[in-house]
Amino acid sequence: MKNSVLAMIGRRIVQSVIILFIVTLIVFLLMQLVPGDPIVNFLGPNATTEQIEYYTELYGYDQPVLVQYFKWLAGLFHGEMGHSVTYNAEVSDLIFERLGNTLMIVLPAFVIAVILGVLFGIIAALNRGKVIDSLISITANIGMSMPLFWIGIVAIYIFALTLKILPVQGYVPPSEGIGEWLRHLVLPVAILALGPIAQFARQTRSSMLEVIRQDYIRTAQAKGLDKMSTIIKHQLRNALIPIITVMGVQLGGMIGGTVLVEKIFNINGLGNLMITAINSKDFMVVENGVFLIACAVAICNLLVDILYGIIDPRIRAE
Repeated sequence: MKNSVLAMIGRRIVQSVIILFIVTLIVFLLMQLVPGDPIVNFLGPNATTEQIEYYTELYGYDQPVLVQYFKWLAGLFHGEMGHSVTYNAEVSDLIFERLGNTLMIVLPAFVIAVILGVLFGIIAALNRGKVIDSLISITANIGMSMPLFWIGIVAIYIFALTLKILPVQGYVPPSEGIGEWLRHLVLPVAILALGPIAQFARQTRSSMLEVIRQDYIRTAQAKGLDKMSTIIKHQLRNALIPIITVMGVQLGGMIGGTVLVEKIFNINGLGNLMITAINSKDFMVVENGVFLIACAVAICNLLVDILYGIIDPRIRAE
């Protein structure tokens, strides 16, 4: 068992490394198509030709694209992310001072989405065809169909501008007071969690209904097992694989979704940094930001694969 799990993890790590290489290379090449010159953006319109040439050579932008890419890759292996032209600072400092703000939104939103989504899905499945099932299903469909930015704008109008119970935008660290910190987190976290809650609820309901029809569930009920034990030990556990799949996909989507949330609520996080870097064609910030996000998604997928192997031993050999 141990060897099969380690072999599976090894295969997934190799696949993840290959995917990371391809993703970063594609992003690096695509950034070349973005109009504008990062050096001109940095120096301004009044910069002389000599200044532009000097800084272009200094940052290595005069070299072929693939040479620039592999130099960045070599630096990454040595723990160096490069220097930002736009901010005139080390990219690692820029990213990691904002990463905490992004995680403060993503992680609570993900935990809330999993708990509420799975709970609503179980309730809907156990009450199939009843009013509560219809309400949950309709609400989930609405939640999945509404654009994130639209929900954010409506939420700001209702809770911040009309009711005035929550701040319009911004983020404050916990050091400035837990109450104020939570008030600034409520809207961004809630908006980011809404879509995944709907997706988890739909998937949990569908998986539970499929498991409920199985013969071993009827056998467990016929043996006199109480309803809660049947739900947790038999129904939910055997319905977990598709639910876990959705969890991995949604966590990756939520990491990407923070770009919109941070922009809507003016939060100084990784998403906001990426938007500014793309607009100014700051290669190093964009490339390292994409690499970090891709690593997070790859780790999520690896954890999902490990959970697959724990829940269903047949998957370890695949």
